[in-house]
Amino acid sequence: MKMKSKLTILLAFLLIAGNAFAELVRVDTPSSSLIIQADKGKKLRHLYYGTRISDADAANLKAAGAASLNAYPDYGVDPSGEPAIAVVHADGNMTLDLVVDAVSSRKEDNADVKVITLRDSHYPFTVDVCYRTSPAHEIIETWTEISHSEKKPVRLNRFASGYLPIRCGNVWISSFYGSWANEAQVEAEPLTHGMKVIKDRDGVRNAASARSEVVFSLDGRPAENSGRVIGAALCYSGNYRLVVDASPDKNYHHFLAGIDETQSSYNLRPKELFTTPVLAISYTDKGLGELSRSFHRWGRDTRILHTDRLRDVLLNSWEGVYFNIKEPEMDQMMADIASMGGELFVMDDGWFGVKYPRDHDRQGLGDWTVDTRKLPGGIPGLLDAARRHGVKFGIWIEPEMVNVGSELYEKHPEYVIKAPNRDLTYGRGKTQMVLDLSNPKVQDIVFTVVDTLLTKYPEIAYIKWDANMPVRNHGSQYLSADNQSHLFIDYHRGLAKTLDRIRDKYPDVIIQACASGGARVNYGILPWFDEFWTSDNTDALQRIYIQWGTSYFYPAIAMASHISAVPNHQTGRTMNLKFRTDVAMSGRLGMEIQPRNMTEDERQQCRRAIEEYKSKIRPIVQHGDLYRLLSPYDRMGAASLMYASPEKDQAVFFWWKTESFCHKQYPRVKMAGLDPDRTYKVSEMNRIDAVPLAFEGKSFSGRYLMDNGLEMPVSHNAPNADEWASRVLLLSAE
Repeated sequence: MKMKSKLTILLAFLLIAGNAFAELVRVDTPSSSLIIQADKGKKLRHLYYGTRISDADAANLKAAGAASLNAYPDYGVDPSGEPAIAVVHADGNMTLDLVVDAVSSRKEDNADVKVITLRDSHYPFTVDVCYRTSPAHEIIETWTEISHSEKKPVRLNRFASGYLPIRCGNVWISSFYGSWANEAQVEAEPLTHGMKVIKDRDGVRNAASARSEVVFSLDGRPAENSGRVIGAALCYSGNYRLVVDASPDKNYHHFLAGIDETQSSYNLRPKELFTTPVLAISYTDKGLGELSRSFHRWGRDTRILHTDRLRDVLLNSWEGVYFNIKEPEMDQMMADIASMGGELFVMDDGWFGVKYPRDHDRQGLGDWTVDTRKLPGGIPGLLDAARRHGVKFGIWIEPEMVNVGSELYEKHPEYVIKAPNRDLTYGRGKTQMVLDLSNPKVQDIVFTVVDTLLTKYPEIAYIKWDANMPVRNHGSQYLSADNQSHLFIDYHRGLAKTLDRIRDKYPDVIIQACASGGARVNYGILPWFDEFWTSDNTDALQRIYIQWGTSYFYPAIAMASHISAVPNHQTGRTMNLKFRTDVAMSGRLGMEIQPRNMTEDERQQCRRAIEEYKSKIRPIVQHGDLYRLLSPYDRMGAASLMYASPEKDQAVFFWWKTESFCHKQYPRVKMAGLDPDRTYKVSEMNRIDAVPLAFEGKSFSGRYLMDNGLEMPVSHNAPNADEWASRVLLLSAE
């Protein structure tokens, strides 16, 4: 017995000693936990991601059946899986064997950062796997920092920002596809075995087709208000690759996200630090709606500029006059938007160029000098007019691009992206090219475009920053021959450096990210911008679908949404002004129209709508919580959403008819986001009907509205009504 007792004690001691370097790393948000096992000298292991759990439950995860998967899969020792990182060492060895070396933590303002340092078991090669959380947000940000001290460069062939295993089952994936004027279309499908890849290789505009965000619904078909969901958003302005790989002999889908490595292998010099973009992830068991609200709060607080300010109601000149910029028309448009209650006028493309005047899209880019034929008074004259009319002034630029017909290109053809021994490949207008922002001299040129405008004319309040071309001919006249594969990465590093310089000097100017419409809707670009142009398509009906998909990850305060003319310039569709206005009011309200062509009744209608938006619902839409109620993708004939203030004392309800058929049955929409025990008075915004709605001025409990909703009439009793109906209701707690 004594010998057996001693043996038991010895085994217990050995077990404790064996676990001396065992460490469970918790990465917690208020409602979720990511648990990583970081045993020194061993592989970093992912154990759990889901609802927040206790320390006791975390300690027993393996006993509960946690898979203990490599949390940052490296290529080589077992090359069968999809790796997060793959390299070629200076001696030609293509393998990595990364094991845990250290765990550390630090504070960054209000955020907690945990860093797990992985080192190769043989080579002086290091990867820091980083996680950042804030007690105010349900988002985990993860990225990696890669370095080495080998004698020569190490070639990075893959360098994901993060990896996440997702248990196989009734899992659905929601992703977003599209093209010009049809962005952010929602596609939900079961996640099956095999591989799904979502990528963008445009080079400049990385939301032009696919989007770098996905949602995993773990309990079957996605639902707004129930079910476990994981959302992931790669925050990067350049080419990306999202991969979901499910091996048939395993129980997990393997999700990896990062810079697209295609034609972008990176030669990492000794002591150089390579930092991957942030991958933002969030978990909730309350469905898609709560996931979106988590990303919206995080975006407003950390990723989008000036969200403490309400956005101005503006008029943009593009669809009103296109390239036909003239001083009298600019003055007239400023007067008109001011008379309707607008706060900002933005002069779009067509205002610049002397030797090569910008009368069309085939010349002028690169020469940012006022065309005094069109604007005899120059920018000062326009600023005088803006002051006289009581509106702010904004201007359009496309500083990353250049035309063959430009003085800049004549002087510096070496500044454009071009492969050696190849003819140039052009973009828009068959003359447009992309400036090579990997070149510091080009960075200076782009900075100078903005610096000159804002130094000479500090009253400019707003810049519309456009980008209308992809990288067409892979080649840099600046980068060395052995680093040509760095172009796609170094372009965006150069863009970031340039934007840093602009924001350091001009922190207060409002800047919109536009790229052939919504082709730069990404949290990787938004830290320097205040909003994005959601789409070049201003058709109100199609905008419902585009803005719906965009709302999965991006808040309304960043979503520019404009009232346009009819027939619509993209689709040719004609819809009544109320419908067009009610769609635009669900985002950052603006106008994309020539007011001179509107009737006085239409002007008056817009005047009332703008006043109601500004005085009653703008703070709710731009700072409130979004609740999607009836999806247009469900093809039920209508779409509906609402915003509620964080205090739940006010809400605004939007309803749009999306199909018009005789005797079609439209569903009654239940509301959400209200306090069930408070009473809300209902009033209609932007009303055109001769007779008020039956529930106008009536009061209902929040519980009744969320259990039953209100019946929406599917037509209008108004002179200019057509088959398209819409309603906007303000709910005010009593």
